[in-house]
Amino acid sequence: MIEIRNRLLYINNSPFVVRGGELQNSSMSSAAHMRPIWKSLSDSNLNTVLGAVTWEQIEPEEGNFDFKELDACIRDARAAGLKLVLLWFGAFKNGMSSYAPSWVKSNPHRFPRVVVKRPDGKLRFTEVLSILSGDETKDADSIAFAKLMSHIRRIDEKHCTVIMVQCENEVGLLSDSIDRSSMAEEQFQSAVPEDLLNFLREDWNSLHPLFKEKFSKPSVTSNGGNWEQVFGESPFTNELFMAYHYAKYVDHVALSGRKEYNIPIYTNVWQNQYGKQGAAAGGGKPGEYPSGGAIGGVLDIWMRFAPTLDFISPDIYVNDYDERCQWYSHKNQPLFIPEQRRDEYGARRMWRAIGEYKAIGACPFGIDSLEYDTWKKHYKLLKEVEPLLIDAYKNDHPMTGFFFDEFNSKAPADVIHHNFPKYRVTIERSRVFGVPDVGYGIIINYSPDSFVLVGTGFQVTLTAADNQLQAGIAKVQEIYFENENLRTLRWMNGDETQSGACIMMPSEKIDYGDFPVAISIPAGSKMAIAHAYTIPSYEG
Repeated sequence: MIEIRNRLLYINNSPFVVRGGELQNSSMSSAAHMRPIWKSLSDSNLNTVLGAVTWEQIEPEEGNFDFKELDACIRDARAAGLKLVLLWFGAFKNGMSSYAPSWVKSNPHRFPRVVVKRPDGKLRFTEVLSILSGDETKDADSIAFAKLMSHIRRIDEKHCTVIMVQCENEVGLLSDSIDRSSMAEEQFQSAVPEDLLNFLREDWNSLHPLFKEKFSKPSVTSNGGNWEQVFGESPFTNELFMAYHYAKYVDHVALSGRKEYNIPIYTNVWQNQYGKQGAAAGGGKPGEYPSGGAIGGVLDIWMRFAPTLDFISPDIYVNDYDERCQWYSHKNQPLFIPEQRRDEYGARRMWRAIGEYKAIGACPFGIDSLEYDTWKKHYKLLKEVEPLLIDAYKNDHPMTGFFFDEFNSKAPADVIHHNFPKYRVTIERSRVFGVPDVGYGIIINYSPDSFVLVGTGFQVTLTAADNQLQAGIAKVQEIYFENENLRTLRWMNGDETQSGACIMMPSEKIDYGDFPVAISIPAGSKMAIAHAYTIPSYEG
């Protein structure tokens, strides 16, 4: 059984931490192409691969389904010891409809297209399928998705190779904030649906602050007004209109699949970037990013009107990482990041997502074309500490995650403060006499006076939460796992703890600067247990 429970992914009643990576868009269209890749991904310490299943490939002719390539990919992934997250590229992929079958693309009468306004004010048809011009697209997309889910259940339910499915990919409308086709315009000029107005009134206090920055609480007298009469004339009203209808569309497709196979289903979101323009920055206005997608400002709309989805996931590349993790933990929904940067900058942030937000996973995009071992190193450590993480999840031990980027001498000092029940901790870069290295890690408070520290390039000092007490470090032990048993590697004291002043998790590379004595050591296992104590404070 595969399910979401307490914000975590469970497989056969055990928490599962995704060490994942997303393939390039077309990679999994060919089992032959993927055959030599599966083992290399497994050897890179991944346990999960995200790959596309496209509508055009599995239903090249209406009603005729072909799963040969998918079946072979599932078998080969299973043989390599890997789990799969399948990405349904149905009617929508990155705000476009490029993966729809040719029998859909070539029949605009049956499958109408979006109409947008050009910069010169004239209207033009696009290649994007309209969700507001009848039910043919929604019904055809749903039939194909249901067939896919039914097929997965038939061939894989007892194996649990496929552990989640993404429904569509970064939906929303590009080039304009709203579909301007005649049927869409008719709905836009009609009364705002009462289910939306009632939801906004009843849940106003719990709505995301970004929504309330753009809109006021609808009054009872709003009933019967059209979208601009209720919400005002703006691109954000257009976006709200599209979000409501896209959410209902995706929910209809997801529900068709859920009826066939009940495993976690989610959708992902192209992130906007407030105040910036251009696709690389995410876009600052609806239409520069996909208008109607589940960005923070309309996340509540999606959560309410796409209830079949187990969660909604951000793709984070250039945005403030911590900010987006907070947004998509809204109302305590699970956090899963299916796409993010694949470089060292991105890998460090994975520790923040898992340690602070208990993310199901944080997955680099383009993992199959990555030629260096950045994620191999990080996933090796994550794999080693998974027993400690799972124990922390099961027992609800307090924890936090963090990272330090390249040192900038002109920037303020990087200092992180975190409160545990009995102790306040201060996390800083690991002290060296030269230039500090990058850092990342997780701290787990696994008993009142004990901490597990994972990572490199940081140090921790403790103070007692009770101001009448003072804190000290009883002992620090470097640890490692041997045959799934936790062992002590070294007892750390003296220079390695600054004579008991802090818990040091040293960097992989030490810059001694001009200091002639090597009092710092490079990172070892990158895991340690620290035992603290408190005694009455004395002030003479």
